[in-house]
Amino acid sequence: MLTADSRVAILLEGGIKGHQGKTGLAFLRYSSCNIVAVIDRDSAGKSLTKLTGIEREVPIVTNTQAALVYRPNVLLIGIAPSGGQLPANLEQEIAIAVDAGVSIFNGLHTPLATRFPNLQSGQWIWDLRQEPAGLSIGKGKARSLRAPRILTVGTDMAIGKMSTSLELHRAALQQGIKAEFIATGQAGIAIAGRGIALDAVRVDFAAGAVEKTILELGQNQDLIIIEGQGSLLHPGSTATLPLIRGSQPTGLILVHRAGAKHIHDLPDVPIPPLPEVIQLYETVASAGGTFGAVKVKAIALNTSGIDPATAQEIIKSTQELTGLPCSDVVRFGGAALLSAIELN
Repeated sequence: MLTADSRVAILLEGGIKGHQGKTGLAFLRYSSCNIVAVIDRDSAGKSLTKLTGIEREVPIVTNTQAALVYRPNVLLIGIAPSGGQLPANLEQEIAIAVDAGVSIFNGLHTPLATRFPNLQSGQWIWDLRQEPAGLSIGKGKARSLRAPRILTVGTDMAIGKMSTSLELHRAALQQGIKAEFIATGQAGIAIAGRGIALDAVRVDFAAGAVEKTILELGQNQDLIIIEGQGSLLHPGSTATLPLIRGSQPTGLILVHRAGAKHIHDLPDVPIPPLPEVIQLYETVASAGGTFGAVKVKAIALNTSGIDPATAQEIIKSTQELTGLPCSDVVRFGGAALLSAIELN
């Protein structure tokens, strides 16, 4: 599977300038793998750093055939289209990679292993969105772990819960804290190399799947950071509650896009003032006291697209509004928010 020695080409067609490149862009920002090429016809030949702000210069090429010049041994499908289905126009790009002996990391709902059954020796296709075997309902067993369990939650989908979790994890490791990042989505699993693809699990077993993963990966840790999904405020989100119940968090980090007043693309669904959102998450996480007090420890603001001076002003005003530590961890690092977490 993916290792630090993997030579990865990222299929990111239309995802650099568009809104469907979340997986590939996150992998570029956080993975330790050797990324040798990015495939995006619209941006071919341009600077990846100038286009994305990610300090990683990787050539952008027009197609898979052009990427093969850089000798990848893994093709990572880096797009995240609505519904998670593989666009028909990309099937041939994947077929070219498979014929060349390149392994495939597939985070989409469209399975590929059955389409390409005849692989070369050592070649693999990882369809990660599959429900693990042996699942059961959640039973609150994550509370048996001694380490604090910090779950990122949000006011909306796709606002930076994974990035916040990874930045907190990075800051913890830099401070010598033995910490585990629990990936719960395709991009997080690509970066960490393990985790649970929560949206591939039947809802009855979702909390149990989270619980099982945390019990397996969270042993002998001093801090467990769980990647959040969805939002309690989003009418189409089903992932947040099983994450809360399965992880039994001891604390929450609330992620919010600076200036957002309503759910993205749903202007009739307003986002309440942050103090009200904080109260909502704390009430749900504690289940009215069933699981003890669970507090929001800090606010992670997504200030992407806002100039640094204005971003700092918004961070300050948010801190005053909520009375909690606040920062943009992608811009300024996770240390400020990490200090708000009490370690055993």
